[in-house]
Amino acid sequence: MHYDLIIIGMGLSGLMAAKTAAEAGRKVLIVGKGMGCLTLFSNTIDVLGKIPETTRLRDGLSQWIQDHPEHPYSKVGLTRIEEGLSSFTSLFYPPYIFQTIGDGNCFIPTGAGTMRPTYLIPDTMVAGASGKEKKGLIVGFKGFRDFYAGYVAGPLNWRGIALPLPETPGQEISATALSRWMEKESFRKTIGQEIKKNLSGETCVGVPAILGINDPIKVKMDLEEKIGVGVFEIPTLPPSIPGMRIFNRFKEWLIRRGVNFLSGYSISKASLKGKRCEGVYIHHPPVSSFYSADRLILATGRFIGGGLVAGRERISDPIFNLPVRQPGSQEEWFGKSFFDEHPIHRMGILTDSSLRPIDETGEPILENVRVAGTILSGHHCVNEKSREGIEIATGYWAAKKAMEQ
Repeated sequence: MHYDLIIIGMGLSGLMAAKTAAEAGRKVLIVGKGMGCLTLFSNTIDVLGKIPETTRLRDGLSQWIQDHPEHPYSKVGLTRIEEGLSSFTSLFYPPYIFQTIGDGNCFIPTGAGTMRPTYLIPDTMVAGASGKEKKGLIVGFKGFRDFYAGYVAGPLNWRGIALPLPETPGQEISATALSRWMEKESFRKTIGQEIKKNLSGETCVGVPAILGINDPIKVKMDLEEKIGVGVFEIPTLPPSIPGMRIFNRFKEWLIRRGVNFLSGYSISKASLKGKRCEGVYIHHPPVSSFYSADRLILATGRFIGGGLVAGRERISDPIFNLPVRQPGSQEEWFGKSFFDEHPIHRMGILTDSSLRPIDETGEPILENVRVAGTILSGHHCVNEKSREGIEIATGYWAAKKAMEQ
């Protein structure tokens, strides 16, 4: 059970690291307690929402890197960010691909009734980009509590309707169940007829992001044929069906390339010798197994994924106990107002430009360990709208640097 590379974490950064290493022919093991936050929050690929709509992404990123030397993007560099994004998009082949609208951010409607900036969007959402310029109908479903059509339609000056569901009239349903029903031709026929009856001169129809898990383009095209106008998805509350599609595409590709998955297991202990990690112990109740590797990548995310743990006095990484940049006392972790930019959101593990963990003097702590994803310090990915971009770029770069070693 020896590997060239062990990746801890199954979020987007861990998956990108696994893809990069697998393409180089390395023997890879990826370990995770679950599927990561990808299946909860990710619908599109946010790279940097702070860039104005009229600015090219490349120009905006270049300026951002100059202005934020401690940011993960500054450690990776503009060229490698672009390489990472290109590697990501290469995984998605027609008909379901991720694309840009122009060479900068575009704006898409959300389930919260706002327009948000993003960079890469799946084909199923393209028709909704810059939706205010069109006349459309927003369709929700009775019993689906995570999407209110009228609330979404209001800011767009569109119409919103809620259709009854033939499968479970009056019952509450989930996004996953609705997505599976959408893959049934009989269900689409009923829904398509109801939507067509409600059209009143609209040129497109927006629906929650539930157009199937396995073949959303087939579902989309079939609905468009039945309705007679274009259909597009709108991101909703967790769980994210588009995020599940991303995870499933990565997993299928990685398994075909020989990558080994250990899902549902946690790391109980890391075996350290000097400045090297020799491997990790993975708990399989009632036994614990040891997996050794030449190199490791830590990509466990922040608090939701358990990558960072907050105690009464300090925040820590539970696997390697690496230093986490943080204010001195717990009172300094949060702003005085709920709407402040709380310092806790910028806390994370310190690394050098090769993404090796370092101490406060800049000395590497573990020579053969790299850190990737949102667990890194120096960013506020939610406020910046940069989560997926950071995960893709640092996952790609961490694997590249690990393989050079």
